[in-house]
Amino acid sequence: QVHLVESGGGYVQAGHSLRLSCAASGRAVESWALGWFRQAPGQERNFVAGVSWNGHTIYEDSVKGRFTIVRDNAKNTVELQMNSLKPGDTAVYYCAGATSFSAPSSDWRNYAYWGQGTQVTVSS
Repeated sequence: QVHLVESGGGYVQAGHSLRLSCAASGRAVESWALGWFRQAPGQERNFVAGVSWNGHTIYEDSVKGRFTIVRDNAKNTVELQMNSLKPGDTAVYYCAGATSFSAPSSDWRNYAYWGQGTQVTVSS
């Protein structure tokens, strides 16, 4: 059984930065695509960023140029560096792992494993 655990969320003012981390345990995830999603109150879970097994990345349009997803296969982790945060980025952020796909996907249905989420709140 694989467990994904996020950390690094918090409360920041607009324009500031946060770095989220997700650690996988139970097995190596180096061949998996990994992703970050977020869910604001009353909204659906939406794609933020994804990374393939070999580092190819994709981003949701609103975070391009501000967020960076990075994986470290040796540490079994994936991180999300979030810069120039906006109030609209406020949400619970989830990391996810796709066992059947090595390329990143923006479709949550392609991800089999999920973390418990970490809250990010950005004030104006």
